[in-house]
Amino acid sequence: MKIGGLQKLTLIDFPEKPACTVFLAGCNLKCPWCHSPNLVKPELIKKLSGISEDEFFSFLQDRVDVLDGVVVCGGEPTIHNELPEFIEKIKKLGYKVKLDTNGTAPKVLKSLLREGFVDYIAMDLKAPLENYKKATGISVDPRILRESISIVRRLDDYEFRTTVIPGIHDEKDIVSIAEEIEGAKRYYLQNFRSKRVLSEDFKEKKPMSRKKMEKIKSRVEDKFEICKIR
Repeated sequence: MKIGGLQKLTLIDFPEKPACTVFLAGCNLKCPWCHSPNLVKPELIKKLSGISEDEFFSFLQDRVDVLDGVVVCGGEPTIHNELPEFIEKIKKLGYKVKLDTNGTAPKVLKSLLREGFVDYIAMDLKAPLENYKKATGISVDPRILRESISIVRRLDDYEFRTTVIPGIHDEKDIVSIAEEIEGAKRYYLQNFRSKRVLSEDFKEKKPMSRKKMEKIKSRVEDKFEICKIR
């Protein structure tokens, strides 16, 4: 398991907690609009300097009295067999753990929850569940995603989120996703950024206007306790 990077402080990624973010390299999806190609493309992963696990845990030990949480993201963390052991070591230092996931490994999520290793999960919903290939480059069984959605909703603290991509999503797609998770605690809409993407085809795409994002939000916000644009 390669640690591709470490953000030493974030005040926004873990709600109400000062935290750090650790980026695990590698992903099982190939979303062409992905904002972290350096954590997805094998040839770019090889070039990552990153940090060692020893360096990471030394950092955590030094910040025990400063930070409350650790955000574990990627890439896709659940592709790594070592993930449970990695998170257990974080928990033993007294930190809360937030996991960012694409939800393609429900067995891993179920195991992490059973062991009490995660306190908060953010699950990305890439598209209407029956139509994932256009958004991710890979077909995903909707039953797998629905199982993960069900598991995530067992937590007290969780969120679902969708990055809205021009040419990939329209208003109907976001409504379809929202209907799938209706009643969930939090649903966030995130606007597309073209500065760094997996596919060259997406570098020239422009994000949706704030006005259009607000219109989409107005169509779905009554389905959730919290619904916001990021």
